[in-house]
Amino acid sequence: MTGFLHIMVPHEEFELERGADKLTSYRFGTGAAEHLFCSVCGVKSFYQPRSHPDAWSVNAHCLDEPMDLSVERFDGRNWEKAKAALDGE
Repeated sequence: MTGFLHIMVPHEEFELERGADKLTSYRFGTGAAEHLFCSVCGVKSFYQPRSHPDAWSVNAHCLDEPMDLSVERFDGRNWEKAKAALDGE
């Protein structure tokens, strides 16, 4: 419902240029994922997903320049099964 279109970016390839002081963090469920949003406008432009602990999930809708993307579906309602499929198990 938030319209988040995930782009996984390895931590070493991600640089937040400004606005870190405006980020607010929250966790729920297992607490493994760190959800970040702007405390001014409420937009969630990126976060640390539990499915990819070595990468940030960046919201493609928040990028200045559009990208050509191939979309891979992930069933968050059945997280464990979807993660196993993602890992090829």
